[in-house]
Parts: sequence; structure tokens; C-alpha cells
Amino acid sequence: MTNGPLHSRGNMLSLNMSEFWSGDLGLTLITISLVVLVFVIFPLREAGLPGRVFFDLLIVGLMVFGALTVEQSRFATVFMIAVFLASAVLLGTSRLHPTQFLQQLASAFSTLALLLYVRVVLLVMFRGGPVTWSRIQGGVCAYLLIGMAWGSAFEFVERLYPGSFRFVSAPADLDQLTWRLTYFSFSTLTTVGFGDVTPLLPVARSLAIAEAIVGQLFPAILIGALVTMAMQSRSKA
Repeated sequence: MTNGPLHSRGNMLSLNMSEFWSGDLGLTLITISLVVLVFVIFPLREAGLPGRVFFDLLIVGLMVFGALTVEQSRFATVFMIAVFLASAVLLGTSRLHPTQFLQQLASAFSTLALLLYVRVVLLVMFRGGPVTWSRIQGGVCAYLLIGMAWGSAFEFVERLYPGSFRFVSAPADLDQLTWRLTYFSFSTLTTVGFGDVTPLLPVARSLAIAEAIVGQLFPAILIGALVTMAMQSRSKA
């Protein structure tokens, strides 16, 4: 008898979390956070202005929230949350104690965490139901997360093999390196390629080629999947 109210409250919390992510609010928050982080905070950090910590914490919180909500095995949920939290701790620690090893580890875990979060967003996107604005936001989120993940991967390569990339002007600190490789990542993802950052080593070039391919295939596959879902939804109506 005493477990009844607690069980009901647990079910209510789970339902509210599910509604948060299946509706527009969850993906709207992460979309706004990513847009501000990529297009405002990163450039300001390169100029030496603070402000990234809040958005980092917000994104980590949304990552954990999303991992708890999507339908997946308990092992997958625990693994993803552990990676998300480890990534946040390593990023903070590497800034307080900027050693080469910690920065390499932080970049590696950040890449893994962002790719895992792409999975969370795609699972939310392709739930059953009609095609809504939240699914379009999910596509934007996934695209931005892919660009950030490759930026972290480029940073890991540069930390592991210094000189993997050639810059028009050498980055003065970690913030400048992070922003310039993130900028290069999105330039490659969209196949713009201004040429002010150039991969030199084979592993850096291979990563750039892979990102350019993903940048072309992802929107086409996503649009095709959404069109298929819309047609199936209409046929059932």
C-alpha cells in the first residue's frame, strides 16, 4: 500500500519527461543552446570573453535528460550517462589543469558524447506519430551536433599529432584552437572549404573526407526519411 503513491509519482515523472522530449520544448532548448554556443559563444571565447560554461552545463543536463527518456536498454542508458558526465568532468578538469593528456582525453570523450547524443536526438525524432516541427528541429540539432563532434575529433588529432592542421595564423590558446577547428568542421560539413585551415596528416585528411561525405548524405537521408514518415502518416489517417 505504501508503495502505491511512490510508484504513481515515478510514473508521472517518467511521463512528464517523455512529454518534454516528444514535444517541441526539449528539442527547442537544445537547438537554441547549440545555435548560441556555435555561432555566439565559441567566437566570443576566441576573443577572450567568458560565457561558455552555462551552455556547456545546460547541454550536458539535456544530454542526461534525453538519455533517461528514450527507449533503450538499461546498459545503454547507464553507459551514455557515464560518458556524458565523464566528458563534462574532463572538460572542466582540462581547463583547470591544462595537461596534454587531459586535453586529449577530454577531446576524445567529448567526441564520443556528442555522437551518442546524436543517437538520442535521432531516436526522439523517429518516434511514431506525424511529422511535426519538433522533428525538423531534431534534424537541425543532429546536424549541429555532428559538426561539433567532428570539431572535437579534429582537436583530438591535433593534440595527439601536433601539426596535423595548418592555420593561416597559429592559435594562441585552447579556446582559439577549439573555435578554429569547430569552424573548419562546419566548413567541411557544408563543403564550403575556405582554405584558411588545411589538414596535413593522413588521419586529419581522412576525417575531413568522412565529414564531407556525411555532410552530403545526412540531409538527403533525413529528408527522405521525413517524407516517408509523412506519407505513411497520411495513409493511416
